[in-house]
Amino acid sequence: MLLKLCVMNNFFKRAEQAYFALMRQKLRTILTIFALSIGIASVVMIMSAGAGLKTMVLSEMDIYSPNTLNIEVRVPAKGETGSAMGMATGITITTLKNSDMEEIGKHKNIDAVYNYVTSQQIIKYQQETKKAIIFGYGAAAPKVEKIEFAEGRFYTEEEESSLSQVVVLGSAVKERLFGDDQAVGKIIFMRGKSFRVVGVLVKRGASFGFDFDNIVYVPAKTVQKRMLGTDYSIGINARVIDMSKINQTKEDIEYLLRERHDIITEGNDDFKVTTMDEIRQTMETIVGGITLLLIALVCISLIVGGVGITNIMYVSVTERTFEIGLRKAVGAKKNDVLWQFLLEAIFLTFSGGVLGVIVGFVLSYFVYCVATNYGLNWSFSVSISSIILALSFSTIVGLFFGVYPARKAAHLQAVDALRRE
Repeated sequence: MLLKLCVMNNFFKRAEQAYFALMRQKLRTILTIFALSIGIASVVMIMSAGAGLKTMVLSEMDIYSPNTLNIEVRVPAKGETGSAMGMATGITITTLKNSDMEEIGKHKNIDAVYNYVTSQQIIKYQQETKKAIIFGYGAAAPKVEKIEFAEGRFYTEEEESSLSQVVVLGSAVKERLFGDDQAVGKIIFMRGKSFRVVGVLVKRGASFGFDFDNIVYVPAKTVQKRMLGTDYSIGINARVIDMSKINQTKEDIEYLLRERHDIITEGNDDFKVTTMDEIRQTMETIVGGITLLLIALVCISLIVGGVGITNIMYVSVTERTFEIGLRKAVGAKKNDVLWQFLLEAIFLTFSGGVLGVIVGFVLSYFVYCVATNYGLNWSFSVSISSIILALSFSTIVGLFFGVYPARKAAHLQAVDALRRE
């Protein structure tokens, strides 16, 4: 017990000496702490932003139930890169037909299915016009994904089968065309054709640069036959009945489409079937990868800050050579000098870490306020793990980069140090 008390007393004495030594150069100490805090604040803010981005991305997927299968067209190629490059160069796949959707709907584990196409049109109502994204959605869409209405309803399967010219408006389109007036029952025009408004969506906001309030839902067959003159889709969504059989259902659909499209090998698929769980995992991986990349870049700046600590401590050793020699002359040991300079370095970086956590917390809240102000479903989260990581990393940086100047100070000979005065 007595030995422990002696050790603790010795530690606090060294810490006190380190503190007062730093306070003799207040401006340099403050600037060093501030410089280190910027990197630490960036780590905290990026981890918080990563959590917010993850919440936003996954919340957008919540409109689909977990038992949803997505079938999208893809350019036949080996690997996803070939497919993505093909789509980017403007290749259009026309093989996913309405008849494919009907056959998928006959599967015993599918209870709802719809296809979709997209377009862009100018919408007119009296003197008002609005350019909007047209979503040609099958009438069964509300059975598969969550669609909420401010007024009215979605169109029916009978309306789609009869190629009825009916629409459901996004909130921004409704506000532009009708203002505060009721939109349901009114007639709008697209391509010179009249369409009756049957519903208006609740305000949803934007995500990844896409404004979900600037869309117009039109029956898929109406878009195909009356507007585009086609019979193919860019995708199909289906809801399975038994979630435990979703992977088997996925394989069955893949087999069905290969057979219908005369595809012999898997590498030549002109479609891709994905479960919601697979899409969710992919998005989590992408968001996590982006966050880790940004943290790695910030850590490089922290390492640069650590080099700055080495330089500052080295200068400090040079400036205090006589002091070190005097302390050694009156009995100070190598360890005493070594730990004093190490503690100075750790104090600088730990203080920078604490200040960085506080600044990072404030910046994270600012990002949260800005994101929510723009209608994004952003969460404010500064996790304990991010705080521990920031403080631990800053302390380790101080310890690592403070070793060299501390050892240099500890190995100075008293006589040589005193001569430099």
